[in-house]
Amino acid sequence: MPLFEFQCLQCDKIFEEVVFGEAKPRCPSCESRRLRKLLSAFAVGNGSTSAKASSDAPSGCGTCGDPRGPGSCVN
Repeated sequence: MPLFEFQCLQCDKIFEEVVFGEAKPRCPSCESRRLRKLLSAFAVGNGSTSAKASSDAPSGCGTCGDPRGPGSCVN
């Protein structure tokens, strides 16, 4: 399902909208069509990961967000 995040250029509201094909979404707050599509991250889960396993995973780099963990980037 294509879920996108938008920011309204008229009232600055940020919202998510399911958009199919060439459909043009409207801001749910002011009904404007002047929107900017935002770059958003997504998560995929299979339901079989335990909370313990996910808490043991290394966290992203605090500087750049590199998923390999702190010290992995060249910054």
